[in-house]
Parts: sequence; C-alpha cells; structure tokens
Amino acid sequence: MKLKSSQFLVADDGGIIMGKGRMTILESIDRTRSINQTAKELKMSYKSVWSKIKSTELNFGKPVVLADKIKGTELTDDGRALLEKYRELKDRCIEADDVIFDEIFPDRE
Repeated sequence: MKLKSSQFLVADDGGIIMGKGRMTILESIDRTRSINQTAKELKMSYKSVWSKIKSTELNFGKPVVLADKIKGTELTDDGRALLEKYRELKDRCIEADDVIFDEIFPDRE
C-alpha cells in the first residue's frame, strides 16, 4: 500500500492556478519555447494548452508566459517563480505526506 496525493494551488473562487498538469505545460514551454510544440508533446490541442495558460493567468492575476512570434514563447519572471515555488511545495508536501503515512500505517506491506 502506498499514498498518492495531489497538490493544487487555487484562487479564492476555486479557479485552478497550478497543478501537476499545468506544471507539465509550463515545463514544456520553458524547454521548447513553443505552445504549439508543447501541445504536440503533451498530445493536447493548441487551444487547450492556451486555454489552461490563460486560466492560470486569470486566477493568478499575473502573466505566466510571453508569446512572441520572433523570439518564441517563454515564461515570465512571475511564471518561472510560480513554477519553481510549486515544485518546491509539491516536493515538501510529498515528503511530509510520507512521514505522516509511515506514522499512521507503520505495518503496511
């Protein structure tokens, strides 16, 4: 038996700012510098990727990507900070979850 948990950052009204899927999208954009490539890589439509980015920006209150036809797409400073903080939060939550899980279920197989 093992524990599987998820972490979501949500706005006060419940709109998703960041979760594992959006983290994957931002990581791909950071690597590929392309929303189109990200959509292909993640087997999503361009519209779906763009919609998730726009929803994140709306709920976060700041732009997270900057799309430029010449330079390509890149994370804004706020977008990069959000991604890095979410990664840290996720890692620390998983570590804490493991400690708590081991305390509650010490004799699991």
